[in-house]
Amino acid sequence: MSTTTVTTPRGGPGLEQRRRLVTEIPGPRSRELMERKRQAVAAGVGVSLPVFTEAAGGGVLTDVDGNTLIDLGSGIAVTGVGNSAPAVVDAVVEQVQRFTHSCFMITAYDGYVAVCEALNRITPGDHDKRTALFNTGAEAVENAIKIARSYTGKTAVVAFDHAYHGRTNLTMALTAKAMPYKTGFGPFAPEIYRAPLSYPYRDGGLSGPEAAARAISQIEKQIGAGSLAAVVIEPIQGEGGFIVPAEGFLPALVDWCRANDVVFIADEVQTGFARTGRMFASEHEGIVPDLVVTAKGIAGGLPLSAVTGRAEMMDAPHVGGLGGTYGGNPLACAAALAAIDSFENDGLVERAERIGELLLGRLHRLQASDPRLGDVRGRGAMIAVELVDPLSGEPDPGLTGRVAAHCHANGVIVLTCGTHGNVIRFLPPLTIGDDLLQDGLDVVAEALAANR
Repeated sequence: MSTTTVTTPRGGPGLEQRRRLVTEIPGPRSRELMERKRQAVAAGVGVSLPVFTEAAGGGVLTDVDGNTLIDLGSGIAVTGVGNSAPAVVDAVVEQVQRFTHSCFMITAYDGYVAVCEALNRITPGDHDKRTALFNTGAEAVENAIKIARSYTGKTAVVAFDHAYHGRTNLTMALTAKAMPYKTGFGPFAPEIYRAPLSYPYRDGGLSGPEAAARAISQIEKQIGAGSLAAVVIEPIQGEGGFIVPAEGFLPALVDWCRANDVVFIADEVQTGFARTGRMFASEHEGIVPDLVVTAKGIAGGLPLSAVTGRAEMMDAPHVGGLGGTYGGNPLACAAALAAIDSFENDGLVERAERIGELLLGRLHRLQASDPRLGDVRGRGAMIAVELVDPLSGEPDPGLTGRVAAHCHANGVIVLTCGTHGNVIRFLPPLTIGDDLLQDGLDVVAEALAANR
C-alpha cells in the first residue's frame, strides 16, 4: 500500500473519481474514531462499515485516512443527485444566510409552499393534490396513515410481508422484519395487519393478478373492507430485499382499494426521485396512488419527507392536526427545490436507466456461471442479488455477509438487506460514472470468487 500523504479534499464532484486505498479498511484514524464512538454513542446505533467520512461526491467517498471508496449505497438511496451537489450546496448556503428556521406553523415561508407545489406537479396523477412536509420517511408514513384514518373514519391498516416502513412505534408495527427493527421494543400500535406480497422468485410461478387475489382474499376474510382505512405498500420493497412484485399485482390492489373506499398509500421513500428509472416507481405500471410518501432522495442529503395526495384526503384532518417543529425546514426545502430541478433537468431519470442496464448486465453474467446468485432483480439504479444455497435454494446470509465484508475491505460500499439478510443491494448515486461502477462490480465479482 502507498504511504503517500493525503491532503484533506473538499467534497462534491471535484473529488477524483477512482477507488484508492492507502491504508487497510478501516484505517488507524477511523479505528480511533470508532473507539470514541463506542465511548460516546449508544450501542444500539450500529455502523455497517467502520470508516469515518471526510468528503464525498460523484460516486466516491473519502475517509479520514485518505482512502477513496466507491459508493454503491448513496447513504441508503439519499444522495441520488450526488453528495454535496453544487446546486444543492448553493441553495442551502443562500438560505442559511437568510434564516435557518421559523417553524412553518408559526410564520410561513415560500420554500415550503414551492416544494409542495413541485411535489403536487411531479407525483403520479393529474388530479387536485395537496402536500404536507415532515422530516423522515417513518414520520411521513405515520402521517399518511393519520390522513387515511381521518378521511375514511376507519382504523385498520394493511401492510405486506417483507415490508419496511420505519422505526417509530406505528411504523415498527408495519415493518415485517423483527431483528434488528422490532425485537424488544413492543407492544406495537394496534389495528395493523399483514398480507402476502407478490414475490416472483419464491412464489412458484404465481402471476401478479393471482398473487393480488390471494392477498385480497386474506384481507377480506381477516379484516373486511368496512374496517380498513388504508393499504400501504412499497412499489418495490427496500429493506425487504428489493422485491419487485409481478406485473399486475399493484394495479389489482389499486382497483380493489378504489372499489372498497380504502386509501392506497405508496411508500416511495426509497424508490422515489428517479431511483428506478422513473421519477416514481409507481409509474412503471401506471398506478396512481391516493397518497404518496417520499423522503430519502428528496433533498440531496438534508432531512425532509412528504405526504402528497388527493386534495379531499389531505384536507380531511382538522387544522393543527398535521405538522411538527422542524417539518419542512427552510434549509431542507431549499435543498429539495435544487434536487428536484436536477432530477427533472439533468438527465438523471435516463441515467438511472443506464445504471440499471450496466448492473443487470454484469450481475446476470455472474449469475450464469454461479448458481449461488439465486435471483437478480430490480429497476434502474435499485438492483439487488439474492444469494442462496445452490442445492436447496435456501437463503445464505453467511455468504452475503462475507461478500459484503470483502467489498468493504477493498474499498466498495455495498449494503445488505432482505428478511433473511441474504440480499446485496446496489444503490449508487445517479452521478456515478460507468468506469467507477464497473470497478465496483469487479470487486463484487472478486468477492464472490474468493468465497466459493
